[in-house]
Amino acid sequence: MMQHITLEILKEWKVVGREFVLIDVREPEEHEAYNIGGRLIPLGEITQRIAQIPTNLPVVIYCKRGIRSQIAIQKLQRKSTQLDNLYNLRDGIIGEMGEQV
Repeated sequence: MMQHITLEILKEWKVVGREFVLIDVREPEEHEAYNIGGRLIPLGEITQRIAQIPTNLPVVIYCKRGIRSQIAIQKLQRKSTQLDNLYNLRDGIIGEMGEQV
């Protein structure tokens, strides 16, 4: 079952100092234009770069609307049963951007 997190809860995690990893699965040009501090691993490369995803911390995966991030989590969980620490950023970063870019 996929775990989801809202932007509000993610902001709370930052405020209280909870340790977590952010991964952006958008394309490089999208990441350069706007990002919330995540490590870029485009969706097309996610399974090849699975070793770069920690298993010992919560990992929040995000994209623009929350769809590519769900696909990324599904792909990762099919590849590894150890990745039970993944969270999809519900609705992506659109709310954070203040506009639909």
